[in-house]
Amino acid sequence: MDFELLKKGLRTVPDFPKKGILFWDLTTLFKDPEAFRFTVDTIYELYRDKGITKVVSLEARGYMLGSALAYRLGAGFIPVRKPGKLPAETYSETYMKEYGPDTLTIHQDALSSEDVVLLHDDLLATGGSAAAALKLIGRFSPATVYANFIIELNGLDGRKALPEDVDVTSLLQL
Repeated sequence: MDFELLKKGLRTVPDFPKKGILFWDLTTLFKDPEAFRFTVDTIYELYRDKGITKVVSLEARGYMLGSALAYRLGAGFIPVRKPGKLPAETYSETYMKEYGPDTLTIHQDALSSEDVVLLHDDLLATGGSAAAALKLIGRFSPATVYANFIIELNGLDGRKALPEDVDVTSLLQL
């Protein structure tokens, strides 16, 4: 398995979820056991020696690998969700997506200042959701924060929306 095979495992869906948006569908990649395993193992190798204590992932596509990464890294898993989906007290952050405003939330007791955090999501586009998640994580003043994405869309400059002190990796740059 190599990165070219990962690219071939992706599907694009025009005009989803809104006209004019080209949606990068990773479910075609995840349904292939070899590609799924390669993706998890490759990200694990990037972070296995970083002392990650928590993996934070965004609803819902980030969960697909985020929980597997937490398991492989021996870390806890922290979900970032839409408003009203988490049962205890939350912090929230509103941001702009390519097609309108959205809000993310995290439990107020999710992290601590001792945590070494890996933010994982499937895709970095304009960086709005990742930047909002990093602001939520920043409320806890964790020891270190890393960010990882399976796909980074280079033409949208999403990395520029992220704090400079966060080490960012992506498996595929398209």
